[in-house]
Amino acid sequence: MRVGLIAKKLGMTRFFREDGSNIPVTLLGLEKNYVTRINETISKNLKYIQIASGNIKIKKVKKPLRSYFSKLKIEPKKKIQEFKIPNDQNINVGDTLDVSFFKVGQYVDVIGKSNGKGFAGPMKRHNFSGLRASHGVSVSHRSHGSTGQCQDPGKTFKGKKMAGQMGNKKVTIHNLEVVKIDNEDGTILIKGAVPGSKGTLLIVRDAIKPKALLAKIKKEEITEDLSKKEKKAESKESETKETSQEKPNEQKAKEDKK
Repeated sequence: MRVGLIAKKLGMTRFFREDGSNIPVTLLGLEKNYVTRINETISKNLKYIQIASGNIKIKKVKKPLRSYFSKLKIEPKKKIQEFKIPNDQNINVGDTLDVSFFKVGQYVDVIGKSNGKGFAGPMKRHNFSGLRASHGVSVSHRSHGSTGQCQDPGKTFKGKKMAGQMGNKKVTIHNLEVVKIDNEDGTILIKGAVPGSKGTLLIVRDAIKPKALLAKIKKEEITEDLSKKEKKAESKESETKETSQEKPNEQKAKEDKK
């Protein structure tokens, strides 16, 4: 497992492949990621690496962080993130990581905060169907109904799907394909959508569940092969039926001629 990077969401667009097909992509800007700290005292095989990125005005940075970055001789950064990696990776304090860290065609995970949508009801938040439109229901058509039992246990369990704050939570999108990398502009195109709005800082790391994706692709290929085989078998059966029907007709025609 390698270290991840901090990226900025710039927006969405579409990308045309060589075969002419177009796909929706998200444009991420990767400014220089500085390695600010390494902690190797956790275990024998693991270490924590602290990375800072994102420009910010100095007046918005608190004094303790100003002194922290001044000791490192770099400008204050907006976001600081720690990553857990194996000890065998050669990364030192002061190193910078950029877009060349990733490769075209690999799969990554993107972590960020989803857009906040305020206080939402159960129909919008959890896709509930709501109560009946008539026959005894009044004023509470979009409510969630009962939330628990009576005397035993006499409470509502934690995690019950109810109305409340929607969005504004940490979200991880797995197995997104890296479509294109621009080293000059420091940007990266990723297939699909990522959480957050324009300007939000995200964490991009190597996919931790590529095996599941590969298994899914293999299943799709197997199903395609089976469907092709079934179609071939059906076509052969239809051909044999046609030939079997033609033979008696030919024999009858010969007998009539005689």
